[in-house]
Amino acid sequence: MKKVYTTGQVAKICKVAPRTVSKWFDSGRLRGYRIPGSQDRRIPREHLLRFLKEHGMPLGDLEAEVYNKVLVVGADAPLMSQLKDHLRESDDFRLETASSGFEAGIRAESFHPDCIIIDMAIGRIEAGQIAQNLRRSQDHINTVLIALTSETPGPEIYSLGFNDAFKKPFDGALLNERIKRLISQKKTDEI
Repeated sequence: MKKVYTTGQVAKICKVAPRTVSKWFDSGRLRGYRIPGSQDRRIPREHLLRFLKEHGMPLGDLEAEVYNKVLVVGADAPLMSQLKDHLRESDDFRLETASSGFEAGIRAESFHPDCIIIDMAIGRIEAGQIAQNLRRSQDHINTVLIALTSETPGPEIYSLGFNDAFKKPFDGALLNERIKRLISQKKTDEI
């Protein structure tokens, strides 16, 4: 079932008066529909999200629904540049970085990523420890973990707790789609 908001609910999300939302609706800037036989307005979720993004307004509680938050651990500058090219904010990704296992733990607690990409170049032992520590945490037990490795991934990668692995150099478009699919499955399982 599609989520639909009243003008009052939209006003709370946008932190404006309900009358302001009515003006946006009546001017055609915020799309929606009127309840037949009534003056009440309803705004479908996708129209509200589009409006907020187009006008650069904060998404508040809706941000978790809109963006796939990805934490990248241990990536060097060229690899990070490649990841930023393929996991763009316009494709609904938000990226954060961490250079070590310690920093990854701190970032994971504050950023609450949907997916954590770990470059195995930081060291197999450290990457494995990061993955295992995340899997022990109740907050991150279902976080999607992806390994980037310079060799063909074997079964030991998955035994460390990774959901998937990509051999470098990798197809960025394939990584983008795979992350979206894994996060979507994760969010569906949580419902």
